[in-house]
Amino acid sequence: MTKIIRIKDVCSLTGLSKSYLYALAKAGKFPSSIKIVKGGTAVGWLESSVHEWLEQCLANQEEG
Repeated sequence: MTKIIRIKDVCSLTGLSKSYLYALAKAGKFPSSIKIVKGGTAVGWLESSVHEWLEQCLANQEEG
């Protein structure tokens, strides 16, 4: 099942601030948000994408 999570949950999962997450996404270093409703302003992230990003961060830590 695909689950969309909002910024509050993304911050909680990653331990990062809202502004830093948006900066990382803009730089292409974090999954981009998706619009929840076409034409709307609410955005969210695929929970699976956030978990994949976290797993990649852990893998990079183990390598170096």
